Amino acid sequence: MAAKQPPPLMKKHSQTDLVSRLKTRKILGVGGEDDDGEVHRSKISQVLGNEIKFAVREPLGLRVWQFASAVLFSGIAIMALAFPDQLYDAVFDGAQVTSKTPIRLYGGALLSISLIMWNALYTAEKVIIRWTLLTEACYFGVQFLVVTATLAETGFMSLGILLLLASRLLFVAISVYYYYQVGRKPKKV
Repeated sequence: MAAKQPPPLMKKHSQTDLVSRLKTRKILGVGGEDDDGEVHRSKISQVLGNEIKFAVREPLGLRVWQFASAVLFSGIAIMALAFPDQLYDAVFDGAQVTSKTPIRLYGGALLSISLIMWNALYTAEKVIIRWTLLTEACYFGVQFLVVTATLAETGFMSLGILLLLASRLLFVAISVYYYYQVGRKPKKV
């Protein structure tokens, strides 16, 4: 038994007609403005939404700060791992190191944090950037408190320690500033 061949598909010429295309787009609900004032080119973009809305508006200098932080953490970590005596001497002006192990552990912890900093430099996700900035602010805050408590116990004061304390306060302020700037709600345009 011979199978019937379906009729050949006829190309609809009305699709090339501009008025017909506009009517089709209007029926589909694309091409016009939606409630937010956005013009969608296709039904898919209308359903999925516009990804530009979700992009992080980065504050001026954020990426420079992230890069500087990653370099700072990496540099101090490498110095603490490779040259613990020199790092201790630079901060505490000639005081003798009793054991290198705590300084090297400190370097290992800093190296771990620096890897997080380097990875956060290449992300656009607001949550990851904020958590990294918060980690950084907490680290600098804890370091400030520990050095201050050590100064209170020993009574030893030097220019290196004062510079360290001042820099930690500055770094906390910068990290907290960027933390809040990244977390702000964008203004409607």
